[in-house]
Amino acid sequence: MRLGLAGTGRIGTAHAETLKGFDEVTSVVVADVDPARASAAASKLGVEAATDLDALFAAGLDALVVTAATDAHPGLIMRAVDAGLPVFCEKPVAADITGTLAVIDHISSSSVPVQIGFQRRFDAGYQAARRAVADGSLGWLHTIRATTLDPEPPPAAYVPHSGGLFRDCGVHDFDIIRWVTGREVLSAYAVGANRGASFFVDADDVDTAAVLLTLDDGTLATVSLTRYNGSGYDVRLEALGSLSGLVVGLDDRSPLVSAEPTFAPLPGPAYPGFMERFRPAYAAELAAFLDVAAGRCSSPAGVGDALEAFYIAEACELSRREGRPVEVAEVRR
Repeated sequence: MRLGLAGTGRIGTAHAETLKGFDEVTSVVVADVDPARASAAASKLGVEAATDLDALFAAGLDALVVTAATDAHPGLIMRAVDAGLPVFCEKPVAADITGTLAVIDHISSSSVPVQIGFQRRFDAGYQAARRAVADGSLGWLHTIRATTLDPEPPPAAYVPHSGGLFRDCGVHDFDIIRWVTGREVLSAYAVGANRGASFFVDADDVDTAAVLLTLDDGTLATVSLTRYNGSGYDVRLEALGSLSGLVVGLDDRSPLVSAEPTFAPLPGPAYPGFMERFRPAYAAELAAFLDVAAGRCSSPAGVGDALEAFYIAEACELSRREGRPVEVAEVRR
């Protein structure tokens, strides 16, 4: 299989390195809006470089991986589908709901598969939680607690174009809550705070947030988000039921320090970021895409899933701004 990859930033370069290691992949061709960056990545990884996107699409590809900037996602997804190329695209599909719906409308009549990058679905812990919920071993769920706590903020220049904390960061939690529980979110109540750098305020964003979600079966879910978790990168999910409970993301590298004097500290070191925490999940996700591209299975995370997570993020943003609970139905279009 000959794969193209558009966007050779940090995650794109990592994906290209993973993809070239699969036996099924005979070659990888990379491109970027900055040809020099694509050439440097190709030289480092021992893959091919295309001079631009037109050259990439003309390179005889079997499928395309999109890791470019968000504003390029809609055009690349639609172009790939129009060319008959199965496409994997890192989230989000587009920068907003309108753009996401435009992509959905454009590709709705096509049978070409599209997979969106929600790597947590491929993490062994989240998969175990999903199985435990589905087989009833936890009983009925009463509470889900999810956290995405970054150790430090992104660059200031990134924040105004990120979509905000809920769309950029929380969307992974919103997707995985839907996926683990098999339920839909009915309403959201969100609050935010700024105690860090002023560039979050300047971008009309928040650096920390707390969210309460109500699912369609009455389960309550809380989501904690921050750009300033000094202990390290901390992504967890607790699924608490009437019979039992379990925790995803609690391992030797979890950045948790107990105040109990008899509790032995976790050996660490803490994960420095998402690439290290989810490296096996990213590999499994791309392996799944090869199956999708080869026609062996359907997409495990489609554009509809991305839209649902985006709706929840929109409800959270509206709730934060207006200081009230918001039904997800209010933001549907």
